[in-house]
Amino acid sequence: MNPPVERPVRFGPLVPYRRGRFEDLPETPWRPHPFADTQLERIPINTAELGRCTAAVRTYGAGPPLVLVHGLMTTSYSWRYVLEELGARWTLYMPDLPGNGESDRPQDRAYHPEAMAIWIGEVMRALGIRGCPVIGNSMGGYLCMRLALRDPGAMSRLVNEHSPGVPELRLWGLRVGLALPGAKSILARVARRSPERWVHKNVHYWDESLKSLEEARIYGGQLASPDGSRAFVKHLAETMAIGPIRAFNRTLRQRKAAGTPFPVPLLLLYAERDPLVPPRFGEVLADLIPDARLAWMKQASHFAHVDAPERFLPPALEFLSA
Repeated sequence: MNPPVERPVRFGPLVPYRRGRFEDLPETPWRPHPFADTQLERIPINTAELGRCTAAVRTYGAGPPLVLVHGLMTTSYSWRYVLEELGARWTLYMPDLPGNGESDRPQDRAYHPEAMAIWIGEVMRALGIRGCPVIGNSMGGYLCMRLALRDPGAMSRLVNEHSPGVPELRLWGLRVGLALPGAKSILARVARRSPERWVHKNVHYWDESLKSLEEARIYGGQLASPDGSRAFVKHLAETMAIGPIRAFNRTLRQRKAAGTPFPVPLLLLYAERDPLVPPRFGEVLADLIPDARLAWMKQASHFAHVDAPERFLPPALEFLSA
């Protein structure tokens, strides 16, 4: 594995999750990355749930296929710091989920998590890479677990990097809040009013010095249009709805009671501390899926592939290469 890049001393001592001022963001991140060298392909996907929705898929590297699925409010750009290490072993396929990045933003369809999981499977089918390993981060990990349960042949093994997928009080609050008259429209307008500042405030890293205007523009760009900001709210209200999450947990409990293993080998890779997705979710899911492996990462967020690739890569590589 490549040696870690030293953090510049100009940022001072690292205080976890201490966010700096948006006005002080550098133009480009201090840690270099090869995202500009990825190749973009646009693939028409048609599913009963989301209709015709063009998928933007980035590729990088050489070798057998490996799919990387990003999380909420991010894009394929989030994988920038692990491209070289993973791309030396695999050809990486990184789709932007519907409503994100350069993929289409359907407005008249429900963003149910099952619809998103089916869409990921259809992208893999269209690319001719069904049955390959997958890494899913945050919301992407939750969606990939649902895909594995629905269609075990879609992937050979799965790294779930610090995903949600456990019922919690905040989800009830989100459901109630977004059900208020006009709440979704107001939230979309708020996110759209200053999208770069919005993502700077709402994307959290163990080391916040990794943020840059480059990142803010890429993530903020998908919120800048009415369709984009509405798609973000649909992900919050529908993809992350507590009802489907409760059903997901119920399915896992039923499978555990019946002694049914998870359909594919599963690594639950969680950070020990995170302000957004409670780390205890890793323990909850490990209890519901006894045959899964649970591994912990120190000094990392649920975006560990961004702020702690040197701690994310060893367990992920070991598991993927088994």
